[in-house]
Amino acid sequence: MNKKKTIIGLLAIMAISFAQGCKLFDALGQNPEGAALKQIEKLTNYRNGAFHNLEGDDSVKVNGFKALKSMLSRSETVSPFNQLPSFTTNLKSLTFTAPTLIWFGHSSVLIKTKVGNILIDPIFSKNAGPVPGMVKAFRGSTTYRSIDMPAIDVLIISHDHYDHLDYKTVLQLKDKVKAIVVPIGVGSHFIKWGFDPKRITELNWNESTQTENKIAITATPAKHRSNRTLAVDKTLWASYVIKIDGYKIFYSGDGGYGQHFKQIGNQYGPFDLALMECGQYSPNWPSHHMTPEQTAQAAQDLQTQIVQPVHWAKFAESDHPWNEPVKRLLSAAKNYGYEVNIPEIGQPFTLGQPVKNTIWWNYESQ
Repeated sequence: MNKKKTIIGLLAIMAISFAQGCKLFDALGQNPEGAALKQIEKLTNYRNGAFHNLEGDDSVKVNGFKALKSMLSRSETVSPFNQLPSFTTNLKSLTFTAPTLIWFGHSSVLIKTKVGNILIDPIFSKNAGPVPGMVKAFRGSTTYRSIDMPAIDVLIISHDHYDHLDYKTVLQLKDKVKAIVVPIGVGSHFIKWGFDPKRITELNWNESTQTENKIAITATPAKHRSNRTLAVDKTLWASYVIKIDGYKIFYSGDGGYGQHFKQIGNQYGPFDLALMECGQYSPNWPSHHMTPEQTAQAAQDLQTQIVQPVHWAKFAESDHPWNEPVKRLLSAAKNYGYEVNIPEIGQPFTLGQPVKNTIWWNYESQ
């Protein structure tokens, strides 16, 4: 029955992708067109109707047949057998003396600072994607909702995949967000959804912006792809350097390993903390996402003091055991000099304080 539901769901995604031109499904967003597209066509990393990675694109192509086959035959270990633990933190009232990160599972992170609040790739829905019931969130990973968020000085989006740009979530946050920073082209989705274009800043790689309260943000390269429909790579993807309160934080977004991590480390590092993709890797997309060992190496390349793994513990988007990423990362990180911070969902971590290292993820599937 589960396999049948998966196949039906995949067919449904394909069907609604073709329906974008009819503008019947707002969650699909809107790729750049008109004047916005003409500006994009002038960019050096946009060629032949699509954005391109620095190191080429052939390696990031996905073997669709093998991917579907592995998804239909994957083990129960891709999901935890019981509810994930989480901390209850009043995000609206608490203040901190140094930047403090609260992780909500997957890649959703709130950074509370002395001068403002930064929210990264929020997804507070119970599933990732335009089809309800598909890619369900793990039990315990949806403790926090949009209503729990404080006022957001800047919302940062890394790319337009559904598990990073969630239509329902951003609409619920619309009145709380002062400014939005996205890679070039992603702003078109927000404009379709009724956001004021004046609040949106689109960045190409190595371009920077600064908010009114001195939060400095630079978009840096990532090795990935984009799409909300079958039209791929019409919007850009990015990692980010965030400078705030005298600290430097890096967010990898999604993407495979490459020389860009050393370049970013040399140009913008060293970093106090790096939020690094760690999870949803597969042989079917070997350069689409990093293995934990590649994540460990990328953190070393970045010259960071602390690594915090993200892109895990909320959705099963690949076929590896749900907690394998952090186990392999911790093992690989022993070869390097940085620390690894793995808080529970909702557990605050303040820079300058000891890292969180209680092993809360050590259970498998039934």
